[in-house]
Amino acid sequence: MISALNRLVDLVEEHLAEEFDLGDAAGALGTTEYHLRRMFSSLAGMPLSEYVRRRRMTVAAAELVRGEDDLLSIAVRYGYGSTEAFGRAFAAVHGTRPSDVRRDGGPLRTQPQLRFRLTVEGTNPMNTRIVDRPAFRLVGHATRVPLIHRGINPHIQEHIAALPQEEHARLKALSDTEPSGLLQVCDDLDPDSTEGSELTYLHGVALAQAPTPGDLDAIEAPAGKWAVFHASGPHPQTLQETYAATATEWFPANPWRLRPGPSIIAILDHADDFSTATCEVWLPVEAQ
Repeated sequence: MISALNRLVDLVEEHLAEEFDLGDAAGALGTTEYHLRRMFSSLAGMPLSEYVRRRRMTVAAAELVRGEDDLLSIAVRYGYGSTEAFGRAFAAVHGTRPSDVRRDGGPLRTQPQLRFRLTVEGTNPMNTRIVDRPAFRLVGHATRVPLIHRGINPHIQEHIAALPQEEHARLKALSDTEPSGLLQVCDDLDPDSTEGSELTYLHGVALAQAPTPGDLDAIEAPAGKWAVFHASGPHPQTLQETYAATATEWFPANPWRLRPGPSIIAILDHADDFSTATCEVWLPVEAQ
C-alpha cells in the first residue's frame, strides 16, 4: 500500500496540468479508487483532491513569480476557465492574490510533494479477526450528521439521546445476528473522509432474516469479509485511536483493502458513565 501511495503521488505530479483520472490510476496500481482515497486521506491528513489543488497552486505560483506567461495562460493550464476562478482557488491556498504574488513574489504557502514511509508505531499488536459473512441488514434510526474526527460527535449524541429508553430495549431485542447488540453504523461517507462532510449515521442492530419493521430505517450490508478490531479502554479515545491505526498500521502491513459498505461499531461493554468501553470495529474488506 505504501508503494502504491508513493506511485500515486508521482502520477499526480505528472498530471498537474491536466485532468487526473483516479480510477485509471487505481487500476494501474492494483487497487480500487475507494480504498486509495480512504488510505490517502487517513495517512496524509487531507483529501487527495485537496492535495492536488495545493500542488497545482504551488507550481502555478512559481510560474507567476517567473513571469514568463500571462495570468490567463497559467489559469487555463491548470484547469480554470477564467482568471477570476483561478484567483479564488489561488487565494484559498496562498491567502493572497495572484497579482500580489507576481508583483511581490509572495507570501506563499508551498505544498511539498508528499512521500509516504512505513514506520513502527508502538509495540502492542492489534487484536484483529477476519470473518466471512453472508449479506445482512442493519436496521434502526438513521440521520445525516457531519464527520468529526476527534472527540465525541455531538450530533450523534443528540440523535441517540432523542430516542426513548424503551426504543433502545426494543431494538436490542430485534438483534438476531453478529455483530450483536446495539450498533453505531456509519454509511455513505465521503471517500476522502473530509472533516465536516456528511454521512449517514444509524443507531440500530443487525438482522439476518427477520423482516424490517416499517417504522425503522435500513442499510444493506453486502456479503463478504470483514476485519474486526477489538478496542478496550478510555472512551471514545481508544476507539478513535484504534480506528486511525487501521489505516496507519494494519492496512499497510496486511494483504487486505477496504471495499464499499458501512463501518460498524459494536459496544460490547461499558462503564455506567461511558468513560471506558470495550468495542469492536467492523470494516468491510477484500483481498488485495
